[in-house]
Amino acid sequence: MIIRSVEFVTSVADPATPPPSDLPQIAFSGRSNVGKSSLINTMLGRTRTRVAHVSATPGKTQTLNFFRVNDAFLLVDLPGYGYAKVPRTQREGWAALIDGYLRAEWAPRGIVQLIDIRHDPTRDDLAMIERLGALGLPTLIVLTKSDKVGKERRAQATAEVAARLGVDPGQVLPFSARTGEGKEALLEAVEALLGGGEGV
Repeated sequence: MIIRSVEFVTSVADPATPPPSDLPQIAFSGRSNVGKSSLINTMLGRTRTRVAHVSATPGKTQTLNFFRVNDAFLLVDLPGYGYAKVPRTQREGWAALIDGYLRAEWAPRGIVQLIDIRHDPTRDDLAMIERLGALGLPTLIVLTKSDKVGKERRAQATAEVAARLGVDPGQVLPFSARTGEGKEALLEAVEALLGGGEGV
C-alpha cells in the first residue's frame, strides 16, 4: 500500500454516533503510552506533520479519532486503556466507548492491537484480545518500540507473544516508530485486512 493522502475527519465521544462515512475501518488499539500515536504517524508517513498527537503523558487520546486514508478507508485511533492515574469513572468511560464502538453495526474491518515489545502482554492486553476474539474481529498484533531491544530479543519476543496468544508468528509484527522497522509489513497487513480493494 502506498499512502497518498491522509485527512483528519472527526473525533467521536459517543459510541452510538455513526462513523463519518461508509468507508471500511481499521482500528488501532493499545495501552496508554504503548506508542500508538507514534506508530500511526510513522505508518502514514507523517513524522514531521503529525496527524496523531504524540504526548509523553499517557491517556491523551480520549475519543475515537477518525482519519481518512487514500479516500479508501478510515483509520480509527482508539483511546488507550490501562492508565491508572485518572479517576476510575473516566477509565470506565473510555472502556465503554471502546466496547460500544467494537460492538456497533459499523464495527471495524479489523483491529491492529499494540503491545510494548519490552514487556509481557498485560492483563488489560489479554482482556482486550479476548474481547476482540469473542466479537470475531480479525486482529493483527504489533510489538511496538522494537528498536529498544536487540535483534535476538525481537525474534524471541515475537515467538513468545505468538505462543501466549495462540496465534501464528506471522500475525505478530515488530515495529519501530523511530527506525521505521516493520512499516511496510504493517501496511501490507492492513491492506490484507481491508481486502486489498481498489484505491487502497
